[in-house]
Amino acid sequence: MICVTGDLHHQSLGTENQRHSDRPEIRCAQDALHLFEQAGVKVTFFVSGLAFAEEWDRLEPVATHPLVELGGHNWNCLSPTWLHRVFRKALGSYNGPAWYQDLDVRLTQEACRRRTGREIQVWRNHMYMHGPHTDRVLAAREIVLCSDGVDRTATGPRWHPAGLWHFPLNVMPDHEHLYHAERTREWVTRWQRRYRWSDDFGPDSYDPPEWTDRVLQQLADHEDRGVISCMILHPITMYLADRYESLKRIVRYLATRRTAWITEALPPAREEAP
Repeated sequence: MICVTGDLHHQSLGTENQRHSDRPEIRCAQDALHLFEQAGVKVTFFVSGLAFAEEWDRLEPVATHPLVELGGHNWNCLSPTWLHRVFRKALGSYNGPAWYQDLDVRLTQEACRRRTGREIQVWRNHMYMHGPHTDRVLAAREIVLCSDGVDRTATGPRWHPAGLWHFPLNVMPDHEHLYHAERTREWVTRWQRRYRWSDDFGPDSYDPPEWTDRVLQQLADHEDRGVISCMILHPITMYLADRYESLKRIVRYLATRRTAWITEALPPAREEAP
């Protein structure tokens, strides 16, 4: 089983990817969904609340598509940055205090419900940010699974005592490991020198063909070991990297395998979780 996921941000966020792209991010999601549709690939899109509020005309064909499961990706993607830096310094929680996180989840759920009539039950924080109050807040808002972080040893969802499941990415992410947009070799080298950044797949970035080879090999290795894969494909990143050529390679592989929404990876008796 392969859980394909992607994060979709409102255009007004002004990310570096958005600034480098001649297509709006949600338009890129439409493009990616067209490829998924041709191959019958299911996808879970984690969408910011403001994307529902500000870009419904673009988002509607994505959010209402039968192959798409919707998750939350914060109301405004943890902006403005300065406020969350204050939260981290003063409270030890970049995501903010519990009441602030609760408001963030509620606004996102309401925006999705108002536009689609569907309930958000899964969540991924922007930049995988996960704080001391996050699990309790999400569980209280009836979120059943959170997909924050990167853990190459994960074999499937894990129960958290706060009352929900965790399923981090266990396939190499695209944005952090793929040369694209501003993330040139020179940019990544400067970034590494300054921050010594690394995740569970190491510090390196790759050209699109090599990154794609590595992802496909990881998917095959997981299949051999009976591991449920949880992967991320940002449509706008795939567009900026090589105009979807790597995405097309991955989709051709996914078309030969079982893909599933991330909620379908949960144990059948999850109401009786330990």
